[in-house]
Amino acid sequence: MERTLIKDLGQHIEEKVMIQGWLHTLRDQKNMQFLILRDRTGLVQIAHFKKGNPALAETISTLGTESALTVTGKVVENEIVKLGGIEIQLEDLVIEGAADIPLPFEPFGEYLPEQDFRLDWRYLDLRRDANRLIFEVQTTAEQAMREYWLDHGFLEMHSPKIMGVPSESGAELFSLSYFETTAYLAQSPQFYKQMAMAAGYERVFEIGPVFRADPSFTSRHMTEFTGVDMEMSWVDSHEDVMAFMERWLAYTYERVIEAHAEAVEAAFDVRLEAPEVPFPRITMAEAHDLLKEIGYDLPPEKKYDLDPGAERALGAHFKETQGHDYVFVTEWPFEARPFYHMLKPDDREVTRSFDLLGKGLEVATGAQREHRYEILKTQALAKGLTEESIQNYLNYFRYGTPPHGGFGFGLSRFLMILLDLANIREAVYLFRGPTRLAP
Repeated sequence: MERTLIKDLGQHIEEKVMIQGWLHTLRDQKNMQFLILRDRTGLVQIAHFKKGNPALAETISTLGTESALTVTGKVVENEIVKLGGIEIQLEDLVIEGAADIPLPFEPFGEYLPEQDFRLDWRYLDLRRDANRLIFEVQTTAEQAMREYWLDHGFLEMHSPKIMGVPSESGAELFSLSYFETTAYLAQSPQFYKQMAMAAGYERVFEIGPVFRADPSFTSRHMTEFTGVDMEMSWVDSHEDVMAFMERWLAYTYERVIEAHAEAVEAAFDVRLEAPEVPFPRITMAEAHDLLKEIGYDLPPEKKYDLDPGAERALGAHFKETQGHDYVFVTEWPFEARPFYHMLKPDDREVTRSFDLLGKGLEVATGAQREHRYEILKTQALAKGLTEESIQNYLNYFRYGTPPHGGFGFGLSRFLMILLDLANIREAVYLFRGPTRLAP
């Protein structure tokens, strides 16, 4: 007999079906047993008259919640049953995977233990409906991102994650022994995206793992995360990249809203709205002036940068004054940017770059890249890099590389913004941080 999903039981009234799922709750009464079974599509009540099969009744009495079961029985209408007015009259039950008693914690209990304990038992934590919804939303969002890219002539790429040279400035690197030399885990597919521009592919994207040896213990940092990257050729400035990005992001919102708006509001009390384009833009210099006006004092070491408090203050300001959740902070000083960001022609201290803040959280960094060989080499040397260490990268720009730009976007941070999640550990399937390598 083929399995029937719980959501489809209404199509099988007065029929015998087989369903499979987890024991959600068990009410073991004097004469009757009522099991609530859960699969990925919903819940259903299963009724069993004890005297009809005493041996089966005894087996059911020993079951722990969250046991994996295969149930066979007849689907009947019962107006008293709150779960859709349908129940199953039990005929047979197979214990596919018994749950130990007691559970480490009740995934569907009224009170949940602290987050770090739940991460120890992540597979149980993931059984909660709200957690499943997070990854349903993630799946829809990634599909929408790909749809938009493919509709606009992009190719998907998969770059190597083991590299012979650092992929960024050399900081926050994981190194590993690689036969008789040292290799590094990729911090970004940046260099390989630019290689695709040199190859004439013009528009590429990648969704893949990114590694940062960052010892931070904040609610927004991870040592491994999923990066969403794009690069496009023949841009006039970083403005072309921002204009594309905001339309791409708005489309992603629209697709998520179509599929999940009602469920998200019920689970997270969040009303999803697609952001209006264009997003506000503010230069870094203007941002620093604005922060002074609204009374936020940046620490001296952040004179070329923003700290998390400043990002939150800017996000709150633009939400209050313009109704926008997203804002671009543009024209970052070269002091705070990688060597390959293009400098403004009229201000050689400032780059054609941006960060995107969503609800006061940095979610993306992008720029127009420097594609002229000699200028790029000069900028690298100014950052303290040696020509020898990046010669393979510099070679991409020797034989006709067009002007180009792109961005890197954090998928889990996007989910935090979208669903108003307080901690990135909730937005990733398995969290990796300085002290967590398991499960």
